[in-house]
Amino acid sequence: MAESPSALNLTVPDFSAPMTSNKTFSLSDYKGKTVVLYFYPKDNTPGCTTEGLQFRDLYPQFQAANAEIFGISRDSIRSHEGFKAKLDLPFELISDPDEKVCNLFDVMKMKNMYGKQVRGVERTTFIIDGSGKLVKEWRGVKVPGHVDEVLEFVKALA
Repeated sequence: MAESPSALNLTVPDFSAPMTSNKTFSLSDYKGKTVVLYFYPKDNTPGCTTEGLQFRDLYPQFQAANAEIFGISRDSIRSHEGFKAKLDLPFELISDPDEKVCNLFDVMKMKNMYGKQVRGVERTTFIIDGSGKLVKEWRGVKVPGHVDEVLEFVKALA
């Protein structure tokens, strides 16, 4: 497995994964664009729905700043397609059921859920610049205000 790109300004290794709309995501396809990769725990849960809606509502502004947004979780493509349609998301969702991409970005963490320790995706956002370098990361994200902060950073890059 390639080294985790979690050190800033490290080039992110090219990776591929299935995504909605019957497409395959490959990082190399987005050279020259800023990539916003946001990892979230689960489709159709309150925080993940709110975060998806906020990225959706600001999507035109991200596009104006030459950025593409991709949501990623361990959910299946089928689950993602339903979630995307329900929220009318204008961007694709990446499916990572085998956790290859999650492990590459080191977002799998032990979390407390209803008093039990469970392993899950830590809500995290990464910004990869047009040359493929990781230039910003937010770990342990709290949804309120987060998408606005990401947008401000992306605009400053553009």
